[in-house]
Amino acid sequence: MFEVVVTRRAAAQVERAAQWWQENRASAPDAIADDFEEARTLLAFEPGIGSKSATRRYPELRRLYLERVRYHLYYDVRGSKVVVLAFWHERRGRAPNP
Repeated sequence: MFEVVVTRRAAAQVERAAQWWQENRASAPDAIADDFEEARTLLAFEPGIGSKSATRRYPELRRLYLERVRYHLYYDVRGSKVVVLAFWHERRGRAPNP
């Protein structure tokens, strides 16, 4: 099992998204928090599940799409750790600069 670590930047992005979602999505106010935690659990057991999204800085960068909330979770596998670098909505049209 891999340890999943969330950077401060990614945690702040998740928090902002979760707050917005709670205020604007009455039918599923906890969807961001729930889907993010589900993704963390999945990554702890299957870190290779995401699509490759390599950059020069992060040649092993991957992203996992959270379909219900339409966010991408960008992460890097470093030894026995999965480091979550960004939480990015699909509508942004471009990848983050983790």
